Amino acid sequence: MENNTEVTEFILLGITDASELHIPLFIIFTLIYLINVAGNLGMVILILWDSHLHNPMYFFLSNLSLVDFCYSSAVTPKVMAGLLKGDKVISYGACAAQAFFFGGFASVENLLLASMAYDRYAAVCKPLHYTTAMTTGVCTCLTIGCYVGGFLNASIHTGETFSLSFCMSNVVHHFFCNIPAVMALSCSDRHVKERVLVYVASFNIFFALLVILISHLFIFVTILKVPSAAGYQKALSTCASHLTAVSIFYGTIIFMYIQPSSSHSMDTDKIAAVFYTMVIPMLNPVVYSLRNKEVKTAFKKVIGKTTIKSFLGL
Repeated sequence: MENNTEVTEFILLGITDASELHIPLFIIFTLIYLINVAGNLGMVILILWDSHLHNPMYFFLSNLSLVDFCYSSAVTPKVMAGLLKGDKVISYGACAAQAFFFGGFASVENLLLASMAYDRYAAVCKPLHYTTAMTTGVCTCLTIGCYVGGFLNASIHTGETFSLSFCMSNVVHHFFCNIPAVMALSCSDRHVKERVLVYVASFNIFFALLVILISHLFIFVTILKVPSAAGYQKALSTCASHLTAVSIFYGTIIFMYIQPSSSHSMDTDKIAAVFYTMVIPMLNPVVYSLRNKEVKTAFKKVIGKTTIKSFLGL
């Protein structure tokens, strides 16, 4: 693809111009990011370590945690550097890379949540066929499909955006290279590419949402038929964490992207983007661990073994 831009770097305006807020925000975002790293990578390690968690649900959950860590890491360190050092410049290539990896991993999460919904449907509605329906091969193929589909989607968005000409302003009214904010700087006719962005994003989001809604509709119908209260509670608990994560993720992403550029408010988008890029990746491990007895048990075993080894001086 021919690069016909005259811009070699972009300037990120950041979250706020108020310099007195930079250090407090840096401290807050550092704490959030540390919790994010510890929570998500800790979840991945815990699932790999405990053989009791080697099943389809936790296989998808470990990938979800890895993706949360990756797409937050595509944005947060640069934001923190900007707040601490005042470094708002990002090269053209780095901006494109940031947009690609953020969009790619966010799209992968979108598809992973749909795969997890299908897994819960198979577990609750087809329990006798669950082990044959959700084999290791099926789970691996679904996960690979999520990564391929996610990064194909990101390639389309990034390619469409950075094939435009940027010959006037290079000031991005955002704290990272968000596709709509970068696209707004182009001096080319971008109406067709904006429509492609909205249509492709809408299709991916609503396709995944449709899979999730249909899966949970069948789940709730099945739950209503469960005769015992204990079975009802067990079936409901398997979906509660997933529904919580879905609600948080899609509520924010729909607010941010499924609207025409004319109705975008950059300040409002920044607030939503902080929540989307930093807070949600931190919340997902908390949501899944607090509502999951198996994760709690595995975590207690790790803490117990670590404590015993420390006591014995091993």
